[in-house]
Amino acid sequence: MTPDQLVLTSGNSAWMLISASLVLLMTPGLALFYGGMTGRRQVLNMMMMSFGVMAIVPVLYVLWGWSMSYAGTDIAGLFGNPFTAFGLSGEITDAAGQPVEGANGYPNAIDIGFQVTFAIISTAIISGALAGRVKFAAWFAFAGAWVTLAYFPLAHMVWGGGLLGDGENSIAAWMFGSTDGEANVTPIDFAGGTVVHISAGTAALVLALLVGKRAGFPSKVGRPHNLPMVMLGAALLWFGWYGFNGGSAFAADGMAGLAWVNTTVATSAAMLGWMLCETIRDRAATSLGAASGAVAGLVTITPAAGTLTPLTSIVIGFIGGVIACMAIGLKYRFGYDDSLDVVGVHLAAGLWGTVGLALLSKDNGVFTGGGVDGLKLLVVQIVIALVAMVLSGLATYLIALVIKVTIGWRVDDEGEDTGIDLVEHRESAYDLNVTSSSHIRSMYSAENPQNSAQNKGEES
Repeated sequence: MTPDQLVLTSGNSAWMLISASLVLLMTPGLALFYGGMTGRRQVLNMMMMSFGVMAIVPVLYVLWGWSMSYAGTDIAGLFGNPFTAFGLSGEITDAAGQPVEGANGYPNAIDIGFQVTFAIISTAIISGALAGRVKFAAWFAFAGAWVTLAYFPLAHMVWGGGLLGDGENSIAAWMFGSTDGEANVTPIDFAGGTVVHISAGTAALVLALLVGKRAGFPSKVGRPHNLPMVMLGAALLWFGWYGFNGGSAFAADGMAGLAWVNTTVATSAAMLGWMLCETIRDRAATSLGAASGAVAGLVTITPAAGTLTPLTSIVIGFIGGVIACMAIGLKYRFGYDDSLDVVGVHLAAGLWGTVGLALLSKDNGVFTGGGVDGLKLLVVQIVIALVAMVLSGLATYLIALVIKVTIGWRVDDEGEDTGIDLVEHRESAYDLNVTSSSHIRSMYSAENPQNSAQNKGEES
């Protein structure tokens, strides 16, 4: 390498390590966002669901996730062989002990670190549909199974050369032909509209239907207990999203800069759209709506951050905010308990971003001079979105059924009423005078004599 190339590679490596750290920060941010939206007796459980994902997904990613997504021998365009690079064998250093160069010119270990953070946040997003009513063990088992059977295959199919990518054996190539091994109409998912948000949103919908409603839904479900926590979580998500979208340029270059600008203005426009929708519908713009609108905008621009202009990003973001604001009401119309609006914010906004980019994509969008090619791109984007929904939905349904007949999903009615934090974690986020509950006193007395003594001291 020339000195200039070495400097460039060093700069890109630094940018990607920063981006990976930013994306990792998104999951604790999501824990705050979701935790504030729940009741005060469920906040720790809600946050533990995100932290539980941070515990299990990186381990599985090292064992077989990277191999299934990017490094393994392709199996029918659906996933990579999990044993090809099991345990990252041969992926970090070569036989001579030198760092393996990744696809983008810097050490492969950096790419691995960046990609594992996407797997973490994608899985954690789903938890918002299940607030306050499921066993932690059931969620933990689901997270490990879902990331293996849904996320890793989708990452391979979209970004790893599989059926939803741009290769000659992809669905896009089957539909509209290929040239020199590349589909004539290239599907676009810049940073994870299909892989992350459509897949997680679909999984959330399936789980909400299969696991069932909280007691008292919809009339007697509590309000968010800590709105400042929600807004702090949204702020951390927004901050981390610059690594999510900007890092998906895989270099510290103009594309990363464009993704940064597009992410900013789309998110801002989505907040405007959501707050306008609230003002017209409810006669008030709320802090919860502003935070949710920001997240909806981030979701909307994710697949499109590298293919739109700042102006068209404003358009797609504003519409995404309105769509998500309206979509959260679907759970009341159709009677499914998506506790923290994962379907509205992630599935609806993710679908709009994935499909809507075909309308506004630079030079080849339906409304930006693309003509027939724009219409073809629109068809391709619709198809890959539907395939992602089917794959994630089917995997989720099968995993959820197995868990239902083995571990079981739900805590008992008394536990749900008492508060899942105490039932599942033996903790409370706040001093709630829990000793007034005979159920909790007896539980502590039977399982931990020391706790029983402490409780008696508190009562006295």
